[in-house]
Amino acid sequence: MTSTTLLDPTAELQPVERQLTPRLASLAGATVGLLDISKPRGREFLDEVESLLAEEGATVKRYSKPTFTRVAPTPLLQRISADCDAVVEALAD
Repeated sequence: MTSTTLLDPTAELQPVERQLTPRLASLAGATVGLLDISKPRGREFLDEVESLLAEEGATVKRYSKPTFTRVAPTPLLQRISADCDAVVEALAD
């Protein structure tokens, strides 16, 4: 098993221990959400990701934040969580 170290950029003196979410065994048959945070070129990036996921047999659902300057609204996050097995968030410019 490979060990992964995650660095928290919040400069906490005592970082919170977080457990990684289990990874999908396969993308085949999985529903993957693609969240566009509404920055320029994010849609183009996610178009490419969608093509790659479809080749692996995943069903893709697209979502977008109203603006990149704020966190995603709770109802949107809840909908993604209920609809999807995994999510990819676009941070392109």
